Amino acid sequence: MATTLAATAAPSQTRSFTTIFLIEMWERFGFYGMQALIVLYMVQRLNFSDDHANLVWGAASALIYVAPAIGGWVGDRVLGARRTMLLGAIVLGLGYALMGMPTDNTWALFGALSVITVGNGLFKPNSGNLVRKIYEGDDSKIDSAFTIYYMAVNIGSTFSMLLTPWIKDYVNRHYGDGFGWHAAFLVCALGLLVGLANYSLMRKTMRHIGSPPDEAPLHMGKLSAVLAAAALLALGASVVLNNETLAEIFVYGAGVVLLGIFAYLIRASDRSERSGLLAALVLVAQTIFFFIFYQQMSTSLTLFALRNVDWNQTLFGWHLFTWNPAQYQALNPLWIFVLSPPLAWIYTSAGKRGKDLSIAAKFVLGFVMVAVGFFLFGAAGHYAGVDGKTSSWVMIWGYGLYSLGELLVSGLGLAMIARYVPARMGGFMMGAYFVSVGISMYLGGVVANYASVPRNLTDPLKTLPVYTALFNKLGWAALVCTLIALAVLPLMRRLSSAHSSHADAAG
Repeated sequence: MATTLAATAAPSQTRSFTTIFLIEMWERFGFYGMQALIVLYMVQRLNFSDDHANLVWGAASALIYVAPAIGGWVGDRVLGARRTMLLGAIVLGLGYALMGMPTDNTWALFGALSVITVGNGLFKPNSGNLVRKIYEGDDSKIDSAFTIYYMAVNIGSTFSMLLTPWIKDYVNRHYGDGFGWHAAFLVCALGLLVGLANYSLMRKTMRHIGSPPDEAPLHMGKLSAVLAAAALLALGASVVLNNETLAEIFVYGAGVVLLGIFAYLIRASDRSERSGLLAALVLVAQTIFFFIFYQQMSTSLTLFALRNVDWNQTLFGWHLFTWNPAQYQALNPLWIFVLSPPLAWIYTSAGKRGKDLSIAAKFVLGFVMVAVGFFLFGAAGHYAGVDGKTSSWVMIWGYGLYSLGELLVSGLGLAMIARYVPARMGGFMMGAYFVSVGISMYLGGVVANYASVPRNLTDPLKTLPVYTALFNKLGWAALVCTLIALAVLPLMRRLSSAHSSHADAAG
């Protein structure tokens, strides 16, 4: 009898979390390996202007992050969170494989990005919702788990952001210019295959975690309907990417829809749930501001690294290594990998003593760090040589400060949904959170265009002030966000207190 009970006992939370952690890590390996190269691919290979590349990637990012609003609903109500997450991983792998096709046709690029959009929409909200379900009911563990989960993102992205630019350069050098870009994108598809293989080996640890549809046999009619809808969405996304006006209408329309969703849910929810939803709305608004800063990594900061950074890293006169411009994006996940474990330990320890800071207070500290980081980027002109190139150390420390801010804001965004939103709408609200991120990504591309460099301007001494002026303005903008976050702290305390009281009463 004891043997039977042991055999049927549910796997530990740690084992279940590890399964999601690993597939998330490989999924992010693919996504960030692509992101590291995409703007440079458009500018250097497809000969897009800075303006065009920034806006295309901004629109693609918006679509990629808006799509989870639908994917969350599919996971909650149609296929189940586990199945939808796996389907998303398969579609993402297909998208990266399409980018690996040896063609520089812009429609091929838009088509591949559209498939990636659909795949991310299916994968992203459901992986996060599964983490929430593993630790449901323990706020301090949820904060800690999502911080470590966020580290999975950055383990995968660190390796891919270092690897794919190197592969691109190596293949271009040995097999001809152009092939390297596509070989690097194929490596991103390989990452998804590894992630799926790993999940298949560990799938038993997730047998008790999921949404209600996961417990029923797979309905082939529903699967066919989801695949057909996914194909139509991919086609529509490719049309939007090819038309800047449509992209702008779509993004701003998504913002209106997002507000409408929150208004409806707050109005239709039980009185006991409203304080939590209002708290989530305030924090989502702050998240939108944050991701405008985040989008600079793959746009203005990458182009700044291309034109105004000395790629040779030295220490006390000793040459350590040489990076290419795309690899500087890896500084973000490297820093987050270093900072995540101590932050998770601080959250857990403070929670045990009853002294954990609220998520709203962590948002305030996060914006302060982002401000200091961009001011450091803005100071790069003071450390530039006569050739207009600044030291790599500016990038290293600037990314370090920014990354700490990211952990305090974006790293807790999913935990915010898990803490404040009722379980019955968890997947859908994970999707709504990503809609807000998508809006920010497009706005981030618009902001990056304030540092757009004309094609005929190649002198680093003349491009340097264009970038530093933008970075200083972003530093001031982050300080304004800090003041706004401070101003709403009293409101957040009241909402959080009311939410906790209702949760305790319900428990």
